[in-house]
Amino acid sequence: MAAMRAMILAAGRGERMRPLTDTCPKPLLAVGGKALIAWHLEALSRAGFRDILINHAHLGAQIEAALGDGSRWGLRIGYSPEAQALETAGGIANALERLGSEAFLVVNGDVFCDVDFARAAAIAEKMRAADLLAWCVLVANPEHHARGDFGLDGERLVADAPQRFTFSGIGIYRPELFAQIVPGARAPLAPLLYAAAAARQAGGEFHAGRWTDVGTHERLARLDAQLQANGG
Repeated sequence: MAAMRAMILAAGRGERMRPLTDTCPKPLLAVGGKALIAWHLEALSRAGFRDILINHAHLGAQIEAALGDGSRWGLRIGYSPEAQALETAGGIANALERLGSEAFLVVNGDVFCDVDFARAAAIAEKMRAADLLAWCVLVANPEHHARGDFGLDGERLVADAPQRFTFSGIGIYRPELFAQIVPGARAPLAPLLYAAAAARQAGGEFHAGRWTDVGTHERLARLDAQLQANGG
């Protein structure tokens, strides 16, 4: 597990969270007494990860100042600055040389979840054996995204299915998925995932546990209240 790397996406502007995000990057907003991104760092450390790369753009210096080198979590944190946010696939492609030649884990910095990151290495082995380029964690459709994104055919991701789920923002990818993206270019992730799914080269699983897309003031306040009440 020590060799597998993880990337946390933290470059978004967080428009819907303004005015909070005018002065604080979204991943540093606090829930349950700590920054959103800190929950991920703790979970990744518990799962055995050591090398973490974080991209940033808006107020990125605050992220580096708050998290430092990661040593307080037993991690080695590196940063991938972007002059302007490159979207998900663009941000990953821009950092690809630092993520290595093997499959890596990617986590959206603005979600809260209890996904077991310790399973990532075993999933990467499964992907290698089945020649999969991507593995996506899917969750039940929240009210604000009722139509979902993908279905599952066994452990294969499919675009159309009787039951569709929402992509959680958590996935494992092989570098080849991003081969056609020029470093520094803006590029969304969804088209790459749909293309991989159409080629039967994308896998996935349903996560029935905790997951919140912290995209509005209301969801932030609700999650904070839940964590404060439950002690995390």
